[in-house]
Amino acid sequence: MPRRVPLFATAARGTEDLLGEELAELGAARVRADRGGVRFQANLNEVLRIALWSRIAMRLLWPLAEAEVHGADGLYAAARDLPWEEHLDPGATFAVEATLRDSEHTHSGFVALKIKDALVDRLRDRRGGRPDVDTRRPDVRVVAHLAGTRLSLSLDVAGAPLNQRGYRVRPTVAPVKETLAAAILRAVRYSGDEPLVDPMCGSGTFLVEAGLLAVRRAPSVHRTFGIEGWPSLGAEARTILDRLRAEARANERRAPFPILGFDRNPEAIQAAQANVRAARLEREVSLAEADATRALPLGNVDQGLLVTNPPYGDRLRAGGQKGMKTFYFHLGERLGTLPGFRLAVLSGNPVFEAAFHRRPLRRRPLWNGPLEVTLLEYAPRTRGTPEDTVQGHRGRSGSDARLAPSKQPADVAPVGPKHRGEEQRRQRRGRGRRPGDEPGDPDRHGPGEQ
Repeated sequence: MPRRVPLFATAARGTEDLLGEELAELGAARVRADRGGVRFQANLNEVLRIALWSRIAMRLLWPLAEAEVHGADGLYAAARDLPWEEHLDPGATFAVEATLRDSEHTHSGFVALKIKDALVDRLRDRRGGRPDVDTRRPDVRVVAHLAGTRLSLSLDVAGAPLNQRGYRVRPTVAPVKETLAAAILRAVRYSGDEPLVDPMCGSGTFLVEAGLLAVRRAPSVHRTFGIEGWPSLGAEARTILDRLRAEARANERRAPFPILGFDRNPEAIQAAQANVRAARLEREVSLAEADATRALPLGNVDQGLLVTNPPYGDRLRAGGQKGMKTFYFHLGERLGTLPGFRLAVLSGNPVFEAAFHRRPLRRRPLWNGPLEVTLLEYAPRTRGTPEDTVQGHRGRSGSDARLAPSKQPADVAPVGPKHRGEEQRRQRRGRGRRPGDEPGDPDRHGPGEQ
């Protein structure tokens, strides 16, 4: 199939431009960022290369038709008009997913049901049999989007979201999606050719995505795609994918620099270890239990990228923002002064930036699922740089390089020498407490772990 057809790749809000850059690098033509994704054109070979290599796309949709529809009968008629027999055999399985925006219909399940009925009736009339519904692992996944009265119907090339890489065998609470983590690494220009550290690694998503980049592994090289089961393109797609997979495997290498992950929660470290093993990156990623507000055991790693997603604090039962300000302040004291490391922090709490006490070079608004967050980039300090200056020039955000001397947030009691013994005693007493039992506990309070 040498000719190019229009497609749409979905992405997390705020990453559309990053996905557009990636798609263009992978051979897509007429790339145009849109709300929630990117429109582009590609032939079958290019589509499959994108499916194999895209790290940022959530779904890769092959549009079939758009129609103006009104009421349930309009939904049914528009879906019934499509030549489903070109895309499904009677013995195949399928599923329909629907999303709504500003629609007269209030239930996406109802919209999906009407489209399913139309598809089944069409195939029964044209082919003498009907396919079965399989919502878990269908041969063909139909995606419907109803915006107002405009219905668009597409097929999912991959068959399931591309963020499902297959390595997340031990998730933790509210992890960052794999595709968002990959987009963040692209945004901060990480290519795998420098050391990377995540001091609050959670279940290890940043570490694994960095590892895949460092070894030059296609993120979907081990998965089977939905298009391989399409009657119209399946045989050709399988032949092309066999070649592309072989090329991808031949391109892999050993990671040239260390990738280090730390977390104070031993359960998070165990989850990260399981996920790293599932991703076959044990040689590339090293994990250890450590507190990000204390000295990290970095060994001889003294420069690179430090990227992390600190807890947002939305589930604190006591202490509120006061506890989080204290935590962020101590985090800034430790991480913000590490020489040689440029920092990338995904912040979901508006008090983070002031408490961390460094002005970022760049800010990028993003969405972590339903939560509005901000990616903050900080320039590296050099050894001997005073703590009240930031190495580098004024960034595009207009941030000044110079700050006032660091001080404890105003609503938090300072910890002086005469209080340190008391603080240490409180820490020893708190070791047996469950995460979240006291304000400022940086264990996983909510979204803010990988």
